[in-house]
Amino acid sequence: MYLFLGNLSCLETSFTSTILPRVLASLLTGDRNISVTGCITQFHFLGLFLGVECYLLALMSYDLAICKPLHYTGLMNSKICLQLAAVSWMSGFMIITIVTCLMSQLHFCGPNEINHFLCDFTPVIKLSCTDTSLITLVTFILSSIYTLPLFLLTLASYICIISTILRIPSTTGRRKAFSTCSSHLIVVTIYYGTLIIVYMFPDTDTLRDLNKVFSLFYTVLTPLVNPLIYSLRNKEVKVALRKVISNVWSL
Repeated sequence: MYLFLGNLSCLETSFTSTILPRVLASLLTGDRNISVTGCITQFHFLGLFLGVECYLLALMSYDLAICKPLHYTGLMNSKICLQLAAVSWMSGFMIITIVTCLMSQLHFCGPNEINHFLCDFTPVIKLSCTDTSLITLVTFILSSIYTLPLFLLTLASYICIISTILRIPSTTGRRKAFSTCSSHLIVVTIYYGTLIIVYMFPDTDTLRDLNKVFSLFYTVLTPLVNPLIYSLRNKEVKVALRKVISNVWSL
């Protein structure tokens, strides 16, 4: 779990660094210009980190769902964890590279104003003056393959976790476990739900403005809340954090 938490921490630090500095610079300076190359590059890293996080959240929920301690070391040893983490990064990279290559072949000769605060898929391809049916179809298929199965795997894992919690004889133990589990599940549902709406639902006038709000959920809210849920609620992390703070103050 700590290996996956380390990957998630690195991932979300990179994720927010891809988007928020550019947004803050635009708000402070008023300069909202970005080149086509810069826009496609931002989209590439945005898609990469989104895809990897989908995979990591599913792996972490599966890791939590192994409710038989004697089987745990056989199912999730260090080698398997490293391989799963590597597969999540490689699969995310391969999928977004396909979409980015198709996007780089588009021609942009018409309107040059993106109706969004970041270079997301739909706002960018709407500016193209060439046929976008192929890239739209490919992106829909890849999003369906990558998002829905992982979301269903995550839900199945949490069903196993909840069924195990219900068998805990202590009321206090059940309450504490439900508190942590429900927080995980709420954030994961918000993350997958907003991604499915933004990338798989048809682009309509009603959803166009809502998609900006939904984008805030997976670009800002989830990276903000995940450290609180996965780390700061952990006693060992709290102790380590107190030691770091006390060492800093002692200097």
